[in-house]
Amino acid sequence: MAIRKTSFAVNEWYHCFNRGVDKRMIFCDTQDYYRFLEQLYLTNNTTPLRHADLGIKKFTEILQLPKKENLVSIGAFCLMPNHFHLLLKETSEGGITKFMQKLGTAYTMYFNSKNIRTGNLLTKPFRSQHVDTDRYFQYLINYIHCNPAELFESKWKSGEIHDMEKLIKKLKSYPYSSLRAYEDKNVTTRSILDEYVFKIAQNKPAQTMLREAQEYYRENPELP
Repeated sequence: MAIRKTSFAVNEWYHCFNRGVDKRMIFCDTQDYYRFLEQLYLTNNTTPLRHADLGIKKFTEILQLPKKENLVSIGAFCLMPNHFHLLLKETSEGGITKFMQKLGTAYTMYFNSKNIRTGNLLTKPFRSQHVDTDRYFQYLINYIHCNPAELFESKWKSGEIHDMEKLIKKLKSYPYSSLRAYEDKNVTTRSILDEYVFKIAQNKPAQTMLREAQEYYRENPELP
């Protein structure tokens, strides 16, 4: 079994990310993406709040359900076909580990039931990096929000972008990242995030966001 190298300190932020086993697809359709977003909200809770117990509820209703206390603070997220990125803050001892276990288990059970499969869906352990500077914090948010660029401009990380205007529109409209919640406080998925992050994150022009995301990747080329 692989052993985690990162230890989580209370009140510190971490980049947590994971992908499908053998780099397989983990989000195959719209239903999968929205189920994972629901689980981001539901599993970030110190008391049990299972999807199966909720009955039939709309996405907007689920993300408005009252919760007792969060396990972590979520600062940003992005879901891609075979992996996901999260910016998480350890708010209590063991919170990130417990949250990631609950999230992974809940989504894997849903995915396996839907697709009549067994076994692990996500690699173990999930990977993580400590966010130890303000610059790293901001550049990481930009990288997370620019990750979908790969779906439209496959060489964006190296700076090769053929249609910047189109790419920016695609990023701003991508429904499975927190970028839209950063730009519009009325977006449903904003409830997944810790409101405090909007006080410390910097809103920057889209081209600056892309440039800083590219720089972040050059410093961390092992990232998906």
